[in-house]
Amino acid sequence: MKYAVVLGDGMADWKIEALGGKTCLEYAKTPNIDALAPHAETGLFRTVPNGLKPGSDVANMSVMGFNPKKYYTGRSPLEAVAMDISLKDTDVTMRANLVTLSADEPYENKTMADYSAGEITTEEAAELIAFLKKELDEDGFTLYPGISYRHCLVAENGVTGHDLTPPHDISDKKITDYLPKGPNAGKYLEMMKKSYGMLKDHPVNLKRIKEGKNPANSLWFWGEGTKPMLDDFARKTGLKGGVISAVDLVKGIALLAGMKFIPVKGATGNYDTDFKAKALAAADGLMNGGLDYVYIHMEGPDECGHHGDVAHKIFSIEQIDKLVVKTLKEKFEEAGEDYCILICPDHPTPCAIKTHVSDPVPYLLYTNIKDLGNGAARYTEDEAKKTGMFIEDGFTLIDRMLSITR
Repeated sequence: MKYAVVLGDGMADWKIEALGGKTCLEYAKTPNIDALAPHAETGLFRTVPNGLKPGSDVANMSVMGFNPKKYYTGRSPLEAVAMDISLKDTDVTMRANLVTLSADEPYENKTMADYSAGEITTEEAAELIAFLKKELDEDGFTLYPGISYRHCLVAENGVTGHDLTPPHDISDKKITDYLPKGPNAGKYLEMMKKSYGMLKDHPVNLKRIKEGKNPANSLWFWGEGTKPMLDDFARKTGLKGGVISAVDLVKGIALLAGMKFIPVKGATGNYDTDFKAKALAAADGLMNGGLDYVYIHMEGPDECGHHGDVAHKIFSIEQIDKLVVKTLKEKFEEAGEDYCILICPDHPTPCAIKTHVSDPVPYLLYTNIKDLGNGAARYTEDEAKKTGMFIEDGFTLIDRMLSITR
């Protein structure tokens, strides 16, 4: 038996008036997924436990079968693991986004114009982080470059307990009420303001402005945490697992759980990612690479949700249907393999508010060895709700998947 999880990050949504009162899932053309629905178990499950914030960290941990209330220590440490940063037990890490803030006001009154600095390239970002390190790496603080706008700050012998807001939660809002609060808030704000002074006229940004792109003119700290630990996935499930993702967060969870990370050329973490290459890499890992389980994470729907980009969110969903689900099913059947496919988001990212919410999300669980149909005609939020199937503890869905197929 081979298992594939098709994870469309942020794929669920609210109903959108411009789509005739439909969600992106309802509006999208998904014939391959919809063909599975009448023979699949479909329902809702809660990936974000009550009391935790609806981040991709918590939600992906749930879908992979790890109880966030037991294992979660913060978002940025997971990314630090993926970036091969060696952490001590006394270190505190934070995500350091390169963002675009409005230009004219005093720092505290600026607006969060773009949480991703126009999806700045990794090469441009590396040059900016190297420049910032010359001034900001001091007094036990160290910046590390990551991918695109996503970077990391490590505080040696740091303290937690800060109120730090994800920048994608405050798109188009003034930052005044969302500046750092807590024990080291003054230091973090000082570093953010200093970064603005250093970056606003940097040649990389002057060139981006000339090209009509958003400049990466400030750091923004959020997602603090401490060194994490996860149980070994193989010992926990009896499956040799692999993960495909362009996002360090998901890669970090995989590495901590002893899973194989499968790099894919053309994987971008947005709607322009090579969807089919991800599906083919997953199939190869399952058929030829000795893996039993592959988690295929696609960030495109989430990024589009954060930008309020309805058209490209629908496009991403349709590509997942046409290039991922169809390809996987064909490869399984060509090989004569028994298989199980789980299709789900980690959380909703409604285009209307451009951020995550904690609403339960729809899942579809299909296997070729038995008919699991429980009444859904399609794979949508409403169809999943109509079945009456609801899993409160989302991290147990993987156990259900295994029990159904063993």
